[in-house]
Amino acid sequence: VFFTKRGVTKNEMTARGTLLIALPNKDQLKFHAYQNEKLLMEAIEKRYGGNKESKKVQRILLKQQYENFAASSLETLDQTFDRLQKLISQLEIQGEVIKQEDMSLKLLRSLPSEWKTHALI
Repeated sequence: VFFTKRGVTKNEMTARGTLLIALPNKDQLKFHAYQNEKLLMEAIEKRYGGNKESKKVQRILLKQQYENFAASSLETLDQTFDRLQKLISQLEIQGEVIKQEDMSLKLLRSLPSEWKTHALI
């Protein structure tokens, strides 16, 4: 899987949609005007002030980022591992537990196709 401008934009749109869906129904329209997930997340944090609802939204977003994790052909294996480890650490802070075996498989499956001959899954 390669990162492209289109792919990143698609992931950003998916993240934005996930954030909006995670909000209570009464608040979804208030936040619909934010066009990217970063601005939307900042507005959610400002509105909810780190309460239970914003933590839930953050956890959902992190879980989605973990599910969609993919290595870039432009980064080294160490950079990919560090990025995955940072994401897992953020999930653990939110109370999510990722098993070592699952993390290893996620790393191997996220590698670009040119690595497939080196890492059999």
